[in-house]
Amino acid sequence: MAKINTTEVISNSKFNRFHFGLLAWCFIIILFDGYDLVVYGTVVPVLTEEWNLSSVEAGAMGSYGLFGMMFGAIFFGTLADRIGRKNVIAISLILFSLFTLLCGFANTPTMFSTFRFLAGLGLGGIMPNVIALLTDYAPKTMRSMVVSIVLCGYSFGGMLAPMLGILLMPSLGWESIFWFAGIPLLILPFMMKRLPEASTHLIRIGRKEELIRILSKVSPENKFDIKDEIVEVKKIDTNLPILGLFKNSRALSTLMFWIAFFMCLLMVYGLNTWLPKLMIEAGYPLNSSLGFLVVLQGGAIVGTIIIAKLCDRYGSKKLLVPMYAIGAVSLTLLGMGGSSYVIYTLVAIAGACTIGAQNLVQAYVSQYYPPDMRSTALGVASGIGRIGGMLGPILGGFLLSISLPIQMNFIAFAIPGLIAAVALSFVPAKMAYYKHDHSEPTEEIVIESNKMNAL
Repeated sequence: MAKINTTEVISNSKFNRFHFGLLAWCFIIILFDGYDLVVYGTVVPVLTEEWNLSSVEAGAMGSYGLFGMMFGAIFFGTLADRIGRKNVIAISLILFSLFTLLCGFANTPTMFSTFRFLAGLGLGGIMPNVIALLTDYAPKTMRSMVVSIVLCGYSFGGMLAPMLGILLMPSLGWESIFWFAGIPLLILPFMMKRLPEASTHLIRIGRKEELIRILSKVSPENKFDIKDEIVEVKKIDTNLPILGLFKNSRALSTLMFWIAFFMCLLMVYGLNTWLPKLMIEAGYPLNSSLGFLVVLQGGAIVGTIIIAKLCDRYGSKKLLVPMYAIGAVSLTLLGMGGSSYVIYTLVAIAGACTIGAQNLVQAYVSQYYPPDMRSTALGVASGIGRIGGMLGPILGGFLLSISLPIQMNFIAFAIPGLIAAVALSFVPAKMAYYKHDHSEPTEEIVIESNKMNAL
């Protein structure tokens, strides 16, 4: 009777059909997550006129969804380490799809804001758990790449929102692009059948047969038997999972990640909400201004894919710190104007170094912490980041309301990028879990087949 170490089996596996299927489903989920997030920025110019909203009121409406995301990220992130990532992904998807769909039927700012808050609960819970599940099953040599490819789905969704806005809003109204968000509800049964549950959760609840079946797909060249013993490391205290983020010399890293998430999401959501409006203020027409959102997301896709490969080779921290700094510089230069070619180039660079950097830092965090606290680490960091995300639209609305020079608006969004770069530079890379998978004090648990079958 052999012993199976699931961490070693998964880490040493080669990318195959199982990984591709997991990647594809997660990509689709994150695509709609990105669509639902960016869709508000697409309709802001129309809603401000139709409902006679001030810039501050419109910014506050944009923040209600992010307020829900803060609670959703923390609650569903910690919940997943108890009830399983797959279950929480399903709950989150239902929430954000249903209530974003209902936004298309709202006829008052209050109703619209309520639906955005409820959708935000699901939006906050989906990404930490998708990233954690991907990291759970990705081969060690390409974890950053796999996570980053899926997170590009966010940018594709972000591009889809303004593109549909350009095509549909003139004839069908702003409501039509919210109806599109209901599609995930139709694919949910197929998704639940195909997505695997995290190996750590399957071990904890005693579903050994399911675990063996999944491992056979992860590493088909190995042969596993139901009589084999499953070896895992001791789990964190699921009653107080957040405390684990500060144990084993992780306190500084945790705080610095929180600062980086806060600052980066302030930039990301501020730009997603106000970039079209800022460009209109700079003299561009609505359709052209929505085009800048497409370029912003396109830059994020290209930047994420290119840098992710380098992160797997050289380490995430070495590349993320300069990315944040370059993003700040590009935003500052964007406010100074120039030719259309220069402006589009700067917007693309800003997308790569804000949204792209946020994609990559999430992949970094998912690898930095042990598997049993991965969802908690991502969920809490995302929740803290959402506070910055809430402030982004409010900050943009306030700056527009006081009629500052356009350059000052962009500089205001550039400063958080520099702060994020400084914060991330203080994260001690040597404390990362992937550097020494089991070097921190752990207690080996051997779960015998008869014990698991009894469960």
